[in-house]
Amino acid sequence: MLRAAREVFAERGLGVNLDDIARHAGVGVATSYRLFGNKQALINELFQDRVDALVECADQALTHDDAWEGFVELLTVTLEQMAADRGLREVVFSEVGGRPEVAQARRKFVPAADAVMRRAQDAGLLRPDLATTDLPLIFQMLSRAIDHTLPVSSAVWRRYLVIVLDGLRARPGLTDMPVGALTTAEEEQVAGFNPTGHRGSG
Repeated sequence: MLRAAREVFAERGLGVNLDDIARHAGVGVATSYRLFGNKQALINELFQDRVDALVECADQALTHDDAWEGFVELLTVTLEQMAADRGLREVVFSEVGGRPEVAQARRKFVPAADAVMRRAQDAGLLRPDLATTDLPLIFQMLSRAIDHTLPVSSAVWRRYLVIVLDGLRARPGLTDMPVGALTTAEEEQVAGFNPTGHRGSG
């Protein structure tokens, strides 16, 4: 069931139901409800390891010999995982997934990603005005590019990643940011999280 759910969610997203997954697994519908009770329980179990893998990606990027290449690795590997799994994109960026689980994942992933970013900045390789709150929005922007282009190309998002990375690399003559970055509270508001970590209503 877990293998079937992973395949169905990756291809079709979280809009499928337990009946669809049971059919893909070749088991009776009653079996799926006996094992998991409801779809949200299955989502929670299945995607916890996926978001943990994103945190592990950030931890590995932090050990890269070259701080800039570590930052590139963080963005690339994270987006590769998202490009291959529609369900993962929906868990992280949409209303469909379980919000407390996403909030918990963010609490682990954001500090790890921030450490990779700070290391590249300290090495003078990443523009110094990039803020921690910029990263989730950059990931969301590129995730939207994946969603938009996937029907015709599974790889064209990599072009836009290169464009973004060129804009993030430290170099002479960088254009000054016209406004400051969002605060942590503002970024969480944009993401739809209230202080308890649940999705807001607006």
